Amino acid sequence: MMRRFAEVIGDPIAHSKSPLIHNYWIEQLELDADYRAQAVAPEGLARYLHERRGNESWLGCNVTMPHKQAIAPMLDRLDPLAAKIGAVNTVVRESDGALVGYNTDVEGFLEPLRADLASDHLFRMARICGTGGAARAIVTALAREGFALVLAGRDPAKAARLLAELAPAVEGFTPPLDHFATSTDFAFDDREGILDLVVNASPLGMEGQDKLAFHLSHAPPGSIVYDIVTVPARTALLRAAEERGLRTIDGLAMLLGQAAGAFKLFFDAKPPRSLDQQLRERLIR
Repeated sequence: MMRRFAEVIGDPIAHSKSPLIHNYWIEQLELDADYRAQAVAPEGLARYLHERRGNESWLGCNVTMPHKQAIAPMLDRLDPLAAKIGAVNTVVRESDGALVGYNTDVEGFLEPLRADLASDHLFRMARICGTGGAARAIVTALAREGFALVLAGRDPAKAARLLAELAPAVEGFTPPLDHFATSTDFAFDDREGILDLVVNASPLGMEGQDKLAFHLSHAPPGSIVYDIVTVPARTALLRAAEERGLRTIDGLAMLLGQAAGAFKLFFDAKPPRSLDQQLRERLIR
């Protein structure tokens, strides 16, 4: 039998850092396995799954744009969390050839916030930009953690449907994305005891994409600014937030967290997270 392997699929895929992450962990644990990147266009997704299903060496794949939602109905079954979110970022091939979809983005996103979430707050609010597959996982994650949600997208109606589907019991608002593009003189209340997040859950700001137009006057004092874009790791949004003295979280934090969950599903082994800093240095070279 060929060497066991997993891979990441998307369109485009050349920018993906997943092979570097997984192969670093494979190397550290001395596993007899491999992890690759595979470009898959939307019209080729069903054919790709059909071909891989019959390959006993294939352990599964991570799923990135634009397939996270499209792939879900093509699988044999979904983990309950992936079913709720309606988006899949990890597919595992079981021994009988069944394809099972998971979503490790929820835990990956929350991982760098765990210390903050362990504290009690009078109120929690997140301003989220984006309404795609990653945003679905982030909305689900933050709704579970008691946040009021401001979800901004180019299509406010789509944002409203997303909140109604995934966070019906949560206080939510759906302004158009360009609401945040220009400055505001809004006088924020005292933020003592409040946890405020600003999250870019869109590809805006990624290398090759348009910049995210978010004026940080919309971020309450003391906000944490979290950008899930990984290329570049230090986006224009994060640089601007740092200049304002705000705490920032980059996309590599979520990437490592979600990759760790997928790695355990693929290889039945815990990745060596004590080496995260060394891995980060490789990722930003």
